[in-house]
Amino acid sequence: MRKLNIVQICDHLGWEGSRMHGVKRLFAWMIPRFDKARFNVSLISLRKKDLSEDTLEQFGIDVTYMARHKFDPATYPALLKVLRAKQADVVHMHGYGATTFGRLCAWRMGVPSILHEHANLGDTPWFQKVADRILAPHTDIAIAVSASTAEFTTRARLMPAERTKVVYLGAPLDEFARPRSAEEIAQARAELGIAPDTIAVGTITRLMPSKGNEYLVAAVPAIVARQPKARVYIAGEGELQAALEEQARALGLGDRLTFLGFQRDVAKVLSAYDVLAFPSLWEGTPLTVFETLAMGKPIVATDADGLLDVLTDGQDALIVPRRDPARLATAVCTLIEQPDLAARLAASARETGTHYDIMAFVRKMERLYVLLHETSRATKRRGILQADLSFLET
Repeated sequence: MRKLNIVQICDHLGWEGSRMHGVKRLFAWMIPRFDKARFNVSLISLRKKDLSEDTLEQFGIDVTYMARHKFDPATYPALLKVLRAKQADVVHMHGYGATTFGRLCAWRMGVPSILHEHANLGDTPWFQKVADRILAPHTDIAIAVSASTAEFTTRARLMPAERTKVVYLGAPLDEFARPRSAEEIAQARAELGIAPDTIAVGTITRLMPSKGNEYLVAAVPAIVARQPKARVYIAGEGELQAALEEQARALGLGDRLTFLGFQRDVAKVLSAYDVLAFPSLWEGTPLTVFETLAMGKPIVATDADGLLDVLTDGQDALIVPRRDPARLATAVCTLIEQPDLAARLAASARETGTHYDIMAFVRKMERLYVLLHETSRATKRRGILQADLSFLET
């Protein structure tokens, strides 16, 4: 069989002040891992090229930047032209604009289309509902990154439940699950300014409202009062950085809380932490949780839906209520004070992480692309409903 031309479409590859966010990292992991003997996989971003020095092109990914504004109607003919030039066989879309304009183009071209939803945002604007209602019959399948995201996809994005499947993402296990020597960890801590006798409690995140980092900042006084050797570290950048730094100053935290800024080597940062905290308010399923599981770290996380989809309280994490810095602090201190519990949770986390390998996700997508190519056009998109799709959810 000839190579299939798979075109991924996304709204954008970064926000102002944020270099390598989740979907961009997903593309960096995912696209180079497709079987190049069977698939040509390229990417289209509807916006202009972001200013980050961390580009997808450095991974050998073919990226086309459309440089279109959010509601620009000229996006449709421009995107259609690019998809025709690429001779797209399957269109795989991420984001509101991408799934709107992309599905219109796929409908016009008669090629299979995949809506990939990464977040549970509660609801969608009225104009998106109009577009989703019109385009749902012309969408072969919707993929959701978690069970809660699947509920959002059917309720708010109006995709039929029978066409919506949960397919979990994952991390590159070869990078995150490999053993690390004591010397390697010590070097990582030294590079981040973490003293040898410090108990490092940390997170790596985007500094944006959904991540709940203000509650981790609020928990710092209770953590260090109970555990004087503990220090808290927040790696990442984003729109709330100034507000979080001001919150830390108002609490007089000084060196008890350190903002590490953008960190290119996520694995190095995670290896340096003793306890990982996920104070999220809402999530699809963050890639960082798959990385942390693979590395086998003790985890404290909130009961945000996307976290509960992959973490189990008392098994591979301690789960606390959202927006509760006191409970967050107590759970962190419990892991510090009970090393046997922390070690048990860490070992179980590593085991859980083996089920979330990015290579497994890629192989599922390869199988789905072939199935769609073989059945979609011939059956007017009905073939996917008759196929055995159990491989997506295993």
